Amino acid sequence: MYFKIAKAGRDEHMVFGWAWVASGGDGRAIVDSQGDAIEPDELERAAYQHVLEFRQAGGGHDPAQRGVGVLVESVVFTPEKRAAMGIGDAVPDGWWVGYLIRDEATWQRILSGEYSMFSIEGVAYRDDGAAEYDV
Repeated sequence: MYFKIAKAGRDEHMVFGWAWVASGGDGRAIVDSQGDAIEPDELERAAYQHVLEFRQAGGGHDPAQRGVGVLVESVVFTPEKRAAMGIGDAVPDGWWVGYLIRDEATWQRILSGEYSMFSIEGVAYRDDGAAEYDV
């Protein structure tokens, strides 16, 4: 599933947007074009793993382009967190990220629109219809 970049700070070389939206305002799971869905609690665990162990941005799932940027912002919105914040259903269940892009060629691809979305790269293992994600 791909989500468009919501903001690109030209001077700061930073991009922000949804890495993944797990469910819409009605609480129903969002399924991507490959038939995958991630439950909010699984998404939260994968996001924490990314923050703790990886924190890198890549380009187009190309291993040679890993490390073109670094994570600067990450929050997973869950029903419990939204309630604690007092924001109700103002935002969906999902993972919001921001990256500082250090590679100039990648930055130019973002500005041109060639790279216009975020995409989670990872390995998924299905068990009885449930998915576990290792980002």
